[in-house]
Amino acid sequence: MSRPRHTTGAPLSNAPAGAQPRDLPAAPRPHATPDRTIHMIGNSHIDPVWLWPWQEGYQEARATFWSAIHRMDEYPDFVFTCDQMVLLSWVEESDPELFARITERVAEGRWVNVGGWWVEPDCNMPMGESFARQGLYGQRYLVSRFGKPATVGMNADPFGHSASLPTVLRGQGMDSYLFLRPGPHESELDDTLFRWRAPDGSEVLGYRIPFEYCSPPGSVDGQVDKALGTLDRSLGDVMVLYGVGNHGGGPTIANIESIHRYDRMGSFGRLRMSSPREYLDGVHARGPEFREGLTVWTDDLQHHAPGCYSAHSGIKAWQRRAQYALLSAERWAAVTAVHDGTPYPREDLERAWKQVLFNQFHDVLPGSAIEHAYDDARDQLGEAVAIAKRLITRAHNTIARQVDVPLEEGSQPVLVFNPHPWPVSTDVELHYGSHPGAVHVVDDEGRVVVSQPTQSRATTNQTGRGALVLRADVPPLGYRLYRVRMAAEPAAPEWSEGAPGGLTVSGTVPGTVLENDLVRVELDPATGWITSYLDKRTGLDVMRGVDGAPHTQVCDDPTDTWGHRVVSYAWAGDTMATARIVVRETGPLRARVRVEREWGASTMIEELLLDHDSAVLRVDVTLDWREPAHLLKLRFPTALTDPRATYQIPYAELERPVDGAEEPGQGWVDLTGTLDGRPAGLTVVMTNKHGYDVSPGDQPSIGVTAVRSPVYAWHDPRLLDGDDVYAYQDMGIQRFSYELVVHGGDRHAADPGRRAALLGSPVRAMLESFHPGTLPRTGSFASDQAGPVAITALKGTEDATAGPGGADLVVRAVETRGAAAVARLELPVVGRTVEAEFGPYQLRTFVVPADPEAPVREVDLVERPLTESADGADGAEGPGRPAGVRTAAVAPDVPAAGGDVPDADAQRASAGLTPTQGSHPDATGRPVPAEAASEDDPA
Repeated sequence: MSRPRHTTGAPLSNAPAGAQPRDLPAAPRPHATPDRTIHMIGNSHIDPVWLWPWQEGYQEARATFWSAIHRMDEYPDFVFTCDQMVLLSWVEESDPELFARITERVAEGRWVNVGGWWVEPDCNMPMGESFARQGLYGQRYLVSRFGKPATVGMNADPFGHSASLPTVLRGQGMDSYLFLRPGPHESELDDTLFRWRAPDGSEVLGYRIPFEYCSPPGSVDGQVDKALGTLDRSLGDVMVLYGVGNHGGGPTIANIESIHRYDRMGSFGRLRMSSPREYLDGVHARGPEFREGLTVWTDDLQHHAPGCYSAHSGIKAWQRRAQYALLSAERWAAVTAVHDGTPYPREDLERAWKQVLFNQFHDVLPGSAIEHAYDDARDQLGEAVAIAKRLITRAHNTIARQVDVPLEEGSQPVLVFNPHPWPVSTDVELHYGSHPGAVHVVDDEGRVVVSQPTQSRATTNQTGRGALVLRADVPPLGYRLYRVRMAAEPAAPEWSEGAPGGLTVSGTVPGTVLENDLVRVELDPATGWITSYLDKRTGLDVMRGVDGAPHTQVCDDPTDTWGHRVVSYAWAGDTMATARIVVRETGPLRARVRVEREWGASTMIEELLLDHDSAVLRVDVTLDWREPAHLLKLRFPTALTDPRATYQIPYAELERPVDGAEEPGQGWVDLTGTLDGRPAGLTVVMTNKHGYDVSPGDQPSIGVTAVRSPVYAWHDPRLLDGDDVYAYQDMGIQRFSYELVVHGGDRHAADPGRRAALLGSPVRAMLESFHPGTLPRTGSFASDQAGPVAITALKGTEDATAGPGGADLVVRAVETRGAAAVARLELPVVGRTVEAEFGPYQLRTFVVPADPEAPVREVDLVERPLTESADGADGAEGPGRPAGVRTAAVAPDVPAAGGDVPDADAQRASAGLTPTQGSHPDATGRPVPAEAASEDDPA
């Protein structure tokens, strides 16, 4: 009778399968073992939201982390890598015992925190400031709980990565970046390990995760096999990630046992349970020659799932609104903290920002989660906006009660607040108490400003709400007093900001020609779209001869939610039929023409607005979409030749090919070429939309994916079953706006980044009462001079200070045009100015104490003092005093509470303005227009 093999007493020979004793020695390996170390990175990618709601992800984080702790108890060499700080925060608040165990293992070095961000966000669509806040809150969380930040960036699962991310990573203290997509089959980048350089020159080591970031629960041999088949094997030592993921789980006993087994067998090389930091330290140890020999990548990391740029219009709009609202709330809260001693609301802002950051997760913001996940996203982002509105309203009222508003019978005072640190000139829609007769508007000095009636949102006589639109010129991050006088306008008004003239609406079909002294815009009566856009200043017509080109393209779209394997959505499609063209408004300030279109069960209304003194055409869109599995492109054809396309990306801009590819973008896309041998171009400034193409041909065009309506969370290659019932995205009404900016070849002339910010975050008009005050009737708190360097954030310090309101100012600015510049950042709220040198697209952050004796110091994106780095990558001379920074005292534009009220002209002069110049001019020579938020929508 034969005995079982394990009882023979003979030495055990390793085999790829079958039961084997645990804890066998790792050596000696066979001499034929490949000479490389494979760093096995144990992790569990957890999607807190995807095919499940966040409440399920909350529980799964706790279960997965307990599993990792148990594996550490069982295997002394096991190392676990964790990213997404929100998961740790959930465990901290729900299971203190588990969190204490994690803390012990972090100190031991076996629980390794990487990434440093609150979640793994979509890495294309959030604003630059959102990426800054991912690390601000993520890294500060790690330091506060574990005493050390992450040094390795990690976004394993997002569907593409903006070219400017190395700027953010270096600013947050991370020198490297792990990602999976795009794979080698989706990009011209072949390398596994490379140097990734941002437009500003910041650089990190990039590592493309081979094959997958997670593995099945059994043996890891398949994972390692496939990883070795996709990575650059000339590297020698490499990283391979393993562990059950997506819905959590983490490394299993079978995973770990198989690593030990294949290490003993020498099947793939030396298998070592490791961390990303250990591997990357080994890369640095190879010396500068090795690093210098790596490929330098200076572009985005694209493309994967381009449908995500447009899937679920709602989440894109909610996110954009919340980001703008919080940036405004921070600014006003910081102003009243240092000016009035109001406690800086750190906790409120942190709670709101974390809701925003969480919902930038790469299966929420891209639109790829289940339908019910968006109920939670809407509510969470609504909470963030509600917090922002409360803070804005409180700050505005704190300021307003101090403004001197003398009594004037028969008038209604109005304060207009500008949230942007540059002067703006904007059309403000104002609702006020009804008055049966004519009204007009005057500014803070009693001069008549251009205004006209508009339709009120209230259609009942009982509430008595009148409505008008007025031209407001408001200083940087400041306010200005206006009055609605309940009387007809004087017969010969002394216009305060440029007399209107030359604005007409005409055409064989009324409303098909809009004209002022600067431009003439002609519409085709049949299509309702532009056939000519003549710039009278240059004689150029960038849309000349595009009569036959479609503006709307409706396509049957069978692609899945993500748009897997999609290269372009720039397909020929049906045009929406024009139902009617209606003139809605004519007056001295602006003209408004309504174009109504329909296709199938859907309708689209575009209201074209042209001001009397602007070359820019604004379009407000209301889309009622009822077409499952279809898409709508809005197309803007031109007559340009030799076109080049430039897109706004977070903290920078990037030129991309004119090839029709679906690309992600922020607030604007530009097409510049030649017309009649002269430079010319068209910029489309857009709210809430992120999917673009720039297509070649006889009529090169910019395309915007206005809507796609796939099935929720449908992942190709699964085919839809005709017997099932599905929910389709974007059924119903949505609204967005865009502007068309024609130019003579210089896209920066109209400053599209500032236009996009103003279009997305309008000024706020607030009805006020009569009262004495110590503040002037117009004032400014901060200004970046509307130059090439733009202030992106003005906030209070994350750490409390002894100053007013418990906060010093944090001011962050970025160079926006790709050329070195010297910036003068004026901060009259604290009576100081900062002059600093900026390289192309350089991002810098300063702490400006309210105490005039305390020095201004430069900090990183986590608000830590800059220190000179080994390779000088931070560009700092030493702690707190980097190169090219000068500070000085300036006379404040706004006095401290209780101070003297300076003359209004002196106020404008100190801000570099004259009594008749209140803003940064666009290409027309007049200031940037936008519409104000209503008094009850301050965000």
